[in-house]
Amino acid sequence: MATRIDGKALAVKVKERVREEAAKLPRQPGLAVILVGDDPASRVYVSGKEKDCAECGILSFEHKLPAETTQEELLALIEKLNADPAVDGILCQLPLPGGLDEEAVINAIVPDKDVDCFHPFNVGRMVIGEPVFLPCTPAGVMEMLREYEIPIRGRRCVVLGRSNIVGKPMSILLTQSDGTVTTCHSRTENLAEITRQADILVSAVGKVRCVTADMVKDGAVVIDVAMNRDENGKLCGDVDFAAVEPKTSYITPVPGGVGPMTRAVLMENILTAARNHQA
Repeated sequence: MATRIDGKALAVKVKERVREEAAKLPRQPGLAVILVGDDPASRVYVSGKEKDCAECGILSFEHKLPAETTQEELLALIEKLNADPAVDGILCQLPLPGGLDEEAVINAIVPDKDVDCFHPFNVGRMVIGEPVFLPCTPAGVMEMLREYEIPIRGRRCVVLGRSNIVGKPMSILLTQSDGTVTTCHSRTENLAEITRQADILVSAVGKVRCVTADMVKDGAVVIDVAMNRDENGKLCGDVDFAAVEPKTSYITPVPGGVGPMTRAVLMENILTAARNHQA
């Protein structure tokens, strides 16, 4: 019988820990959130982060900008937030409207306030094993594996996806925990043959039900990072959950799996930033 990994319950524990630690600081931690345009999905994400901040005793400063905001105006706001001592973390919600340079925006945020861990400085620190912050989704997955005492050392790990936000850092963190890692992507040949070797399979593709039962070996741990909508508009992941779950030892549901932990780790990163700024 597969065990469903309860990311929602674990996130509550993490946020409670953050709230207790944040209350000990001389100053309340602060997160500045920048939202450019009116993308409905981004609006939902930002609202969720504001709720998390309130639960954790973290101040949230929202900066809602029109879609026609120029690159210069956006960078000027980031420069102002970089210098604001009340702001410990800066989060610019992606994707940005067309015409804005996301890479330039990421690079403009000072590394000590880059709580998403997107800045090249922080990515480099992660790669060499000396992180300031960890990317929220991959770090959330690692916390889930630790919470459920799922061993990584020496196990075959397969990561589907090679994005800078999830796939690549996920592979790095699993490798640093002594997993033997294979990263697969759209050009991988004989994909099912590779995934069937996985003791731990992490999917971050963003394609509805692309991980089928024949791709999973008996007893595998399956972590579904994706958040998709199926043909009926219902939230789902990459994994054909009903078919795959009976074959697994542990599996994450969607929703209620990795998503809540991504947001919880963001709160941990803000706390870390605040501690560094107030040391």
